[in-house]
Amino acid sequence: MVVNGPLDQIPLAVLPTRQATSVPGGPVRFANYRQVPWMIRKAAITRLPSAAALLTLRALPVPDPSREPFAGFGDPIFSPAQPHEMPAAQTMAAVNGTVEKDIAIRGIRISNTGAKLDNGHLASVRLAQLCRLPDTADELQRIAASLAADPSRDLFLGKAATEAAIKSQDLSRKKILAFATHALLPGDLDGLTQPALAFSAPEVTGLEEDGLLTVGEILTLKLDADLVLLSACDTGAGAGSGHEAVSGLGRAFFYSGARALLVTMWPVETTSAYRLTTGLFRIRQANPELTWARAQRRSILQLMEAPGLIDTKGVVAASYAHPIFWGPFVVIGASGVR
Repeated sequence: MVVNGPLDQIPLAVLPTRQATSVPGGPVRFANYRQVPWMIRKAAITRLPSAAALLTLRALPVPDPSREPFAGFGDPIFSPAQPHEMPAAQTMAAVNGTVEKDIAIRGIRISNTGAKLDNGHLASVRLAQLCRLPDTADELQRIAASLAADPSRDLFLGKAATEAAIKSQDLSRKKILAFATHALLPGDLDGLTQPALAFSAPEVTGLEEDGLLTVGEILTLKLDADLVLLSACDTGAGAGSGHEAVSGLGRAFFYSGARALLVTMWPVETTSAYRLTTGLFRIRQANPELTWARAQRRSILQLMEAPGLIDTKGVVAASYAHPIFWGPFVVIGASGVR
C-alpha cells in the first residue's frame, strides 16, 4: 500500500474499520481495547515508498539461497562509564511473564541526562551523552535463537556493536539484519549533517571511527537482505520526529540491497516490542510461506490476547491490546515471499 499526506503519519493498522462501541474498562487498563475493530484484525499491511518502488523490488534478482540467517548489532556503549551503570548482559524484566516492571518506553531519543533530543533546546550534544538501550541485547539474542543463528559469530552487542564490525562483515551473505540503537537526525549531535545510526563510541572501543553509521556509509554497504529491522527508535515516522531517519536511513538501506524494512512510527514500550519482534520471527520460521506482514499480524494478534504487562507486584498492570504496544510497527517494502 502506498500512502502520502496525513495518512503517511500513522500506522494504518490502528485505523478502525467501523465505529467502535464504548466498552467498560474493567480492572485491567486497556483491556476494553480488545473490542475495537482495528484494521489489523482484518488485514496484513505492507507499505511502499511509491508505486515505482514496487516495480524496482520485483525486478531484483532472486536472492542467494545459501545466505546465512542473521546478523544483529545492538546495545552499543556510548561512554566508558556506561558498562558500570548498566551491564551489557542485563536482560529485560518481563520476558518470562513473572516479574515485570511498569510501562517503560524505549526509543525516545534522549541524552543520558534525560534531555530529549527533539525538544530543540539543547545547545550541544555529543555521542557520549546518548542513553544506552540494554534491553535490545536480549531482543536480538532471542531473534538470533529463532533464526538458528550462531550468537558467537552473528551478534555484536555492547562494546562489540561498532561501525567496524558492520563494515568488516560480508552483509550480502545475511538474510536478516537487525540494528537496535538510536537513529539520529542532522543536528542531533554536534557536527552531524546527515541521518545516522549510533554505535559504540571510539572512547570505548579504541577504534579510529566516530561511532556513527551515516547515510553515506550505509550506501556503500552491499546487502542482499530479505529484511532489515531498525529497532528502538521511531524510525518510520513520515514527518516530524524521525522523518529524516526514514527518508534517509530507510531509503539508504533499500538502495544498498534490502528488500524490506521493519520500522517503528513512534517510540515503543519495551516489553511489548520484545514480544512482538521475537514473535514475528518465530512465527515466520514456523510458517515460511507467510509474508512479513502476515507474520507481523499474527504476532500482533497474539500480543493483543496475551495476559498483558505484569507489574512488580505480579499483577496485570495493562493489556497489550492498546495500540501504544503494537501500533508503531510497520513493514515497508517487499513481502518476503515469491
